[in-house]
Amino acid sequence: MAHATIDRARLKALLDREEAMFVANHPRSLELYNKAQECMLGGVPMHWMKRWEGRFPVYVKSGSGGRFEDVDGHSYIDFCLGDTGSMIGHSPPAVVDAIEKQMRNGLTFMLPSEDSLWVANDMKRRFGLQYWQFTLSASDANRFAIRLARYVTGRKYVLVFNWCYHGSVDESFATLDEKGKVQHRVGQVGPPVHPSHTTKVVEWNDVAALEAALAPGDVACVLAEPAMTNIGIILPAPGYLDKLRELTEKTGTLLIIDETHTMSAGPGGMTGEEGLKPDMLTVGKAIGGGIPCGAYGFSSRVGEMMRQKAIPRDTCDTGGVGGTLAANVLSMATMRATLEHILTPKNYARNIPLAIKFQEDVERVMAEFKLPWIIKRLGCRVEYWMRPTSPVNGTEAVLSIDTDLDRFMHIYALNRGILMTPFHNMALIAPDTTVEDIDYHTLIFRNSVLELLGQKPEALPIKKPAKL
Repeated sequence: MAHATIDRARLKALLDREEAMFVANHPRSLELYNKAQECMLGGVPMHWMKRWEGRFPVYVKSGSGGRFEDVDGHSYIDFCLGDTGSMIGHSPPAVVDAIEKQMRNGLTFMLPSEDSLWVANDMKRRFGLQYWQFTLSASDANRFAIRLARYVTGRKYVLVFNWCYHGSVDESFATLDEKGKVQHRVGQVGPPVHPSHTTKVVEWNDVAALEAALAPGDVACVLAEPAMTNIGIILPAPGYLDKLRELTEKTGTLLIIDETHTMSAGPGGMTGEEGLKPDMLTVGKAIGGGIPCGAYGFSSRVGEMMRQKAIPRDTCDTGGVGGTLAANVLSMATMRATLEHILTPKNYARNIPLAIKFQEDVERVMAEFKLPWIIKRLGCRVEYWMRPTSPVNGTEAVLSIDTDLDRFMHIYALNRGILMTPFHNMALIAPDTTVEDIDYHTLIFRNSVLELLGQKPEALPIKKPAKL
């Protein structure tokens, strides 16, 4: 959606200028990127990395806390934090110590460790679910939870919300077309079947559509974030999560809550903060401090359903649930350190007020220039939108996207030492993020607005981020 308040010719000129500046300031990253064309698809080790602003991604040299340095010697305040993977900051000492200790004592055995027991009990305490299993990613956790939900209910369908995101789960790459029919999500690669064979899709916050989709009694599970995040922060309407729980219970549908991104809300995610009662819960990324990990938990009732179905011992390794490296001792040691020392009430009590400051400072700039924009927050996760009102569902969010404006905001910040999350304008606050980091972002954000409106940016009284 193009914004009437922004002169498009000026935006194009600014974007061209910023991209040229980026290329000029990153010769070593460009050199490495060009070499990578010979051995990596698209010149990157994981193809999402092509979506960073600029003609190529910056190559990382090192990181610590809430900052990192690239191979060209530039230092950055990191508000992306690996899109939640490093929400606890880069290489916190307690996690590094746990990794170093475990690396000297074996990495994987396909056997349990004492850490696995500690982590499972901690997850039980945080989220209120009795039983836990561990994976290498939240995507795997979602896949395994869906498979088990189908197994114990004997039902075919998964229900997801329009423009949701749950990792690389085939059933979740489904959206609604203009007639309300299920279709492939744009960009999905090699889908095994048409999504209408596996998935029902409804709009977030639409109780009537949810009730109609669940009424036939053929949905094994609803897979939902407690607030949509990857299309932007879309909070549940008052009472919506209660209605979701009521309707799933009424129809015998299992409710799977995906807390991977909503761990920003508090130590127990939104489930802990809001007192949610899911049948199953999935989570990953932040709980491992950057080491691959994931987890899924389920209630005593679901555990009993699984016991009644009795997955045979002699074939439990060929059912499509689990993996050789899942729950390896390194992942478990890292999760324990992260949960015990970093994802604590004390750190959230520090981080969330900084996120509130980030939000309020940006709101003041928007009000100063009478911009029809808003900013939303979920715990220590903050995001600005170039629209006047909060979207209530994924479709409204998608229609708000202004690709060129988003690109400009990202690269303008990047050229001045701030890394925001790609795909949307999101910032995470780490335990090492400082008030000065927030203030610097506010100044850069204000200057980007000044330039968009054809005014001269102000000189910055605060220096760019210092090197590590």
